[in-house]
Amino acid sequence: MEVKKQLLSLTPYKPGKPIEEVKKEFGLEKVIKLASNENPYGSSPKAVEAIKQEASKLTLYPDGYASELRTAVANFLNVKETELLFGNGSDEVIQVLCRSLLTKDTNTVMATPTFSQYKHNAVIEGAEIREVPLVDGQHDLDKMLESIDGKTRIVWICSPNNPTGTYVNKDRLHAFLQRVPETTLVAIDEAYYEYATALDYPETIPLLSQYKNLIILRTFSKAYGLAALRVGYGVANTELLQKIEPAREPFNTSRLAQAAACASIEDQAFIEECRQKNTKGLQQYYNFCEEHKLSYYPSETNFILIDFKHYEGDAIFNYLLQKGIIIRSGNALGFPTSIRITVGSEEENKEILGHLHTFLQEHAVQS
Repeated sequence: MEVKKQLLSLTPYKPGKPIEEVKKEFGLEKVIKLASNENPYGSSPKAVEAIKQEASKLTLYPDGYASELRTAVANFLNVKETELLFGNGSDEVIQVLCRSLLTKDTNTVMATPTFSQYKHNAVIEGAEIREVPLVDGQHDLDKMLESIDGKTRIVWICSPNNPTGTYVNKDRLHAFLQRVPETTLVAIDEAYYEYATALDYPETIPLLSQYKNLIILRTFSKAYGLAALRVGYGVANTELLQKIEPAREPFNTSRLAQAAACASIEDQAFIEECRQKNTKGLQQYYNFCEEHKLSYYPSETNFILIDFKHYEGDAIFNYLLQKGIIIRSGNALGFPTSIRITVGSEEENKEILGHLHTFLQEHAVQS
């Protein structure tokens, strides 16, 4: 049986190791997972209660249009209900965009390294991929502009960027948008929007009225703590979304996901608390890096990428794994001497930093 030839060059997305697998492999009772940028503080109690109330309706299909969630998000963002597209995580919104806009006769522009699913889905559609290397962890917007031509259908901006945690500030973004042709869609992936605290981090929703070729992606998987339920969304002008809506699968967000997301968006006190705790957690890592003279990118997310210079990311990953801590090696993310760590609770951060301190002592480079 033959499949699309482009699939032969791809591998399935590889998430962080499951907790259960690590416990079994190393005979551990306790495992801390800091690999997938999940919220260590869980989700809003209101979301949990909403799920309980919805549990008696599991025999019924969900609302394919996500009407209640659509109204809740539209009111929260102050946009029209027709300006929203919901997906099984923002991953599916990315897939819908690629399915709708990309063909073998088109191209797409993105940074590298960045979130892998932009390239993954573009490859499946047979489009040409034009990757522009990051500069000091940042999107090189000038080079990205130079890469756009009449066949460019999507340019991706991951801000804050995964895996570096860096962002495109307000002035740079506005200058970029002004120069992108109207025939090219600008997809700004803001999966970590709720964690951003930089004063010049741009508010992109108001830009939708000015740029018809703009879509903003967000998710309930990160700060909202609903990763297991898979619900994300895109915000763009009505005309664009009406055109690509047929590429969305029916009933793509579950009843439980819709109910939990509706309840979550009403609990902004929970989001603010998580943001404040995350900022303090990041400072724990910054202090450690400065103490040990390690390079890192200041992060606007709930993770940090740390360069250990003399050591392979895989080696540190395996060292921590045996201690019952799951992180991500930078090797698979385009940074072979780095590791990416999800910011955990204060105690979790202390524990992993203690192990990293011991690792550096045990593997000290002799001068």
